[in-house]
Amino acid sequence: MAKPGSITLTRHGEPALSRRVWLSPREYAAFWEKYEAGGLREGQAAPEHLTDPVAKAEVIWVSTRKRALESARILVGDRVCREDARLIEAPLPPPPFPGFVRMKPKYWGFFARFWWWWFNHHAGQESKAQATLRARSVMADIIADAESGKDVLVVAHGFFNAMLGLELNRLGWRKVWGRGWKYWSTRRFERG
Repeated sequence: MAKPGSITLTRHGEPALSRRVWLSPREYAAFWEKYEAGGLREGQAAPEHLTDPVAKAEVIWVSTRKRALESARILVGDRVCREDARLIEAPLPPPPFPGFVRMKPKYWGFFARFWWWWFNHHAGQESKAQATLRARSVMADIIADAESGKDVLVVAHGFFNAMLGLELNRLGWRKVWGRGWKYWSTRRFERG
């Protein structure tokens, strides 16, 4: 039986939508919809820390969100990718704050994720439990590729990648290398 390959999770590049705005809860919800539909800021190049994982990747999985697809093209060019909607980001509905509260998207994202994770606030969107099942479902298929001896690259989203990492840990994979938490952040896992 072949030695399992590695699984590298990488976050997409920097989106084009500016985060230098102050928003109410309603405005943040509209901002998030635009963010989910939008692509990357122009002029980005593949970061040096991804050169080796990209070169070794035999299978490339990518979220169907535009920013992830564009990131994958920057990284792997015209190589074939497995586009999978199960890799999209977990939702970020604004928490039930009063309408007069205004924050930058960075802070809305923090509070929205906190309310979603700890208080199950999903505003009719995907819940934490549903997102966890989605992470388990897609990770089973990704692991099958790695267990056949292939190195796998996954281009997805910040928080959902963290959920995928938790699933890998649960299944006995360990993080052997990691770089940052911002755009283009990367974590490589190997079978423990």
